Amino acid sequence: MHFWYRLFTYLFFPFSKIYLFIRKIKKKEHFARYKEKLSKIDVNRGEGFLIWLHVASVGEAMSILPLLDDFEKEKKIDRILITSITLSSGKILEKKYKENKKIIHQFLPLDIPIFVNKFLNHWSPNLSIFIESEIWPNLIFQTKERNIPLLLINARITKKTFTKWKFLKKFAKKIFEKFDLCVASNTETENYLRELGAVNIKNHGNLKFAKANINNNLDQNLLKKIKNRKIWVASSTHNPEEILCGEAHLKIKETYKNLLTIIIPRHIERSKTIINNLNKLNLKSITYSNIENLNDTTDILLIDTYGESLKFYNVSKSVFLGKSLIASLINDSGQNPIEASRLGCKIYHGPNVSNFSEIYAHLKSLKVATLVNNSLDLSKHIENDLKTDKVNNSEIIQKIEQYGLNALTNVLKEIKIYINTKR
Repeated sequence: MHFWYRLFTYLFFPFSKIYLFIRKIKKKEHFARYKEKLSKIDVNRGEGFLIWLHVASVGEAMSILPLLDDFEKEKKIDRILITSITLSSGKILEKKYKENKKIIHQFLPLDIPIFVNKFLNHWSPNLSIFIESEIWPNLIFQTKERNIPLLLINARITKKTFTKWKFLKKFAKKIFEKFDLCVASNTETENYLRELGAVNIKNHGNLKFAKANINNNLDQNLLKKIKNRKIWVASSTHNPEEILCGEAHLKIKETYKNLLTIIIPRHIERSKTIINNLNKLNLKSITYSNIENLNDTTDILLIDTYGESLKFYNVSKSVFLGKSLIASLINDSGQNPIEASRLGCKIYHGPNVSNFSEIYAHLKSLKVATLVNNSLDLSKHIENDLKTDKVNNSEIIQKIEQYGLNALTNVLKEIKIYINTKR
């Protein structure tokens, strides 16, 4: 299988520029920086020890922030390279570390041997860390061939992904045995990694529970505008969950006339369609990019920019997590509730949360997460939460922070073994 994979990537090479150009036209790639995926690199490596972390998208990017806080202070690390794939993750990381001379963000090159070779020649990392479930065979094999320590941190393999790998078990073993260390985020993944051929496996809990040093505060002018509103958040929503949230809003508004519902869709390019659908319910909706139009009659504030979720979780006591009330996605469903729960919010979700079942089970044991089946069910819970003025639960926050701190401390200990021995 390895031979056929390499052959396919070689054959794809002549079409790679066209592929990325089409994606750029569709606004799925950065207008200028998409060339980084062809290993056209304009940033110097610099001297000294370089640690490289690769994430796929926004969720994984946010999960490594506590690691980056520590690595920035580590004197043995001279430069930190972060690579990602999606446009949204790139925007968030570029914005956060634009003025940081120690941290560099680049888009990961396509997994084509010639691009991978150029990338590794240029950056020559002393330590490579893949986050969660990002598996790129050519990149992994070439990294290992150069004797660069290769770690898989906060690994997460769903049942659906494991089933796919089982059909390629020999190929999977060749890949996963290349990792010097795999740190699983849960027991299910730990067992899957063992079956897939990983050798050195540890389980220290989910790193996403760890607290990052980031600004969670809304603009003061916006806070003044909404200080007298009753607020709840629907996050990571998919079609048609925004409609369900709009229906819940109408029901809750019968009791609380000053209600403001904040919807944060998973894919912000759907914003115009969502606004049109909400308008059909006679709801007064505006986007975050037009926040100057927010007033006391606004029903729905739709967040159409990335990286804002935590700011709104911080002013809400109740959060509905999307991709969980859609039956068609039952085998690949749910969104990560950790960020909202870490800020003391109560979490509501539909029955389809297979992607994060172990996390939801933990939150349910803390009485944080609650199952809802429809908009009426959701509205009843939100309405009950809004009876008090208390925004978040300090006891819940403390328990989750402690869990996250333990996970972070242990993961850092594992990583620093490689930082201290590889110079």
